[in-house]
Amino acid sequence: MILGIDEVGRGPWAGPLVVGAVVLGDAAIEGLADSKKLTPRRREQLAAQINATASAIGLGWVHAAELDELGMSQALRLATVRAVEQIHAPYHEIILDGTINFLSDTNKGSYVTVLAKADALVPAVSAASIVAKVARDMYMTEQDGVYPEYSFAKNAGYGTAAHRLAIAKHGVTPLHRLSFAPLAQYRPDAGADSPKVRTAHLKQTTRDIGNASEQLAAKWLEGEGYRILERNWRTKYCEVDIISQKNGELHFIEVKHRRNSQSGDGLAAITRQKETQMRRAAQLYLVRQSLQAPVHLMVIATSGESSGMSIDHCLELE
Repeated sequence: MILGIDEVGRGPWAGPLVVGAVVLGDAAIEGLADSKKLTPRRREQLAAQINATASAIGLGWVHAAELDELGMSQALRLATVRAVEQIHAPYHEIILDGTINFLSDTNKGSYVTVLAKADALVPAVSAASIVAKVARDMYMTEQDGVYPEYSFAKNAGYGTAAHRLAIAKHGVTPLHRLSFAPLAQYRPDAGADSPKVRTAHLKQTTRDIGNASEQLAAKWLEGEGYRILERNWRTKYCEVDIISQKNGELHFIEVKHRRNSQSGDGLAAITRQKETQMRRAAQLYLVRQSLQAPVHLMVIATSGESSGMSIDHCLELE
């Protein structure tokens, strides 16, 4: 089995760098190709097939502030490691698009073959390119609603003429990469004469809050002795926020967030339909992983804003 790896978002002036990692396994998907050669509609169709049938999928994200701090090379390494850490299906070789082994300083380095244009030649790498591209485009479309002046849904963060004009008029946002030369004048340390330094303020999307809530839940579980097996494990029909293991037993966990006490607790958000979907997901996971183990369904409730988010409770569904 091959683990294919590719990145998207190296060149944009704004938005995250995303690395995709995919083990296709026995999935046979027609039409896989370099994501840049496909129409948006075709990419989305293929991404849905990949998510439904691939043995394992990982996405490694590095956002703008982290990229600015690390530099592009280290950001690529970090995003690649983050993507591979999510892969739990077996594989015997890693094929990485490009000419640099971003896993060379890890225990996976010896498994890597670097191959230029692999996204057009190796199906698993094509799949990685597609899921990463679709995920990043969806994120930038969400950000378009937060920062409508910049048309992120159209330009995906690239330095188009209209995007440059928007920056000149409105300044930069937390999505912008201030380590890129065209935006260096907007850095906070650029001096008192720097124009419109970060005049657009950070606004959290629902997705950002959900990610922060799930990350908090995962850290809490690890502190309680659980081993995280999967994050956002999904099929065409269902999704589980966290799959963990403790004492030989599997725990399928839904994470629910509320901003305040009037929003209802996590258990109230688990409808009978949602509980049925969770049970089906658990059964499907056991089949796909060829596992036999006791299964528990859980819900973890978090509350508050991102700066002060906390775990409210963890409940097991009967």
